[in-house]
Amino acid sequence: MDLAEIWRVMRRRWYVLLPGLLLTAALTTAVHLLIPVEYQSQSTVTLLNSSKATEAFDGNPFLSTQASLTGMADGLARNLNSDGAKADLKALGVTGKHEVKIADNAQGPFMWLTVTGTDPAAVLKSDGLLASYADKRLKEFQTQQSVAPAAMIRMATIVPPQKPQAQTKTRLQYIVMVGALGFVLSLVATFFVEARRRTPGGKDRPAPAGTSAGTPAVPATAGPGAATPDATDETMALRTVGSGGAGSP
Repeated sequence: MDLAEIWRVMRRRWYVLLPGLLLTAALTTAVHLLIPVEYQSQSTVTLLNSSKATEAFDGNPFLSTQASLTGMADGLARNLNSDGAKADLKALGVTGKHEVKIADNAQGPFMWLTVTGTDPAAVLKSDGLLASYADKRLKEFQTQQSVAPAAMIRMATIVPPQKPQAQTKTRLQYIVMVGALGFVLSLVATFFVEARRRTPGGKDRPAPAGTSAGTPAVPATAGPGAATPDATDETMALRTVGSGGAGSP
């Protein structure tokens, strides 16, 4: 079946295809309206060595780095993603979903604090609350271990909470999926009806080849004793010739 035949079937069975396309458009619109747009805000923080450990560097914490800071960042991120931290953050007013992890391709104890939700203003506020809570948890960990204030690891903000950006990828995927599925099912229904119409007993069953509509087909073989058109013509010709020969002088 070529493209021309496909187009002829679609045009002939438009009463099947059109309702399917209209239903697909309605479902696609419903997905567009029912799935809200999500917004995401992200901030970046880093862990710094204690003021006591940076005395040899004139108090500059960026000149004093240790591998243990990255390990502490990983442990802090795991704690902030726990169920207990989620409950605390919810009580503080954090809405939406939050995620804390070590920054991709980070060469130090850099952490990403991400909040995702449907209200841009609430997302931005929640990201700030998450950063404050992370700093608080870092101090609590060290206080529980009786670490002296001068020896405590500190947290600094590298990138403050950014303006929430719309995340449309998931929503667009659902819209495309519904539209493609509806279009395919509409085509399947169209060709199914076409196939049913062409089967024996269907209303649109085509006439046998070599005959026109409303004209019965001539059997391929005649019964015993039946004269074919060619044989009848030959007999008539011989009779005519015989009649002419008998009357000549």
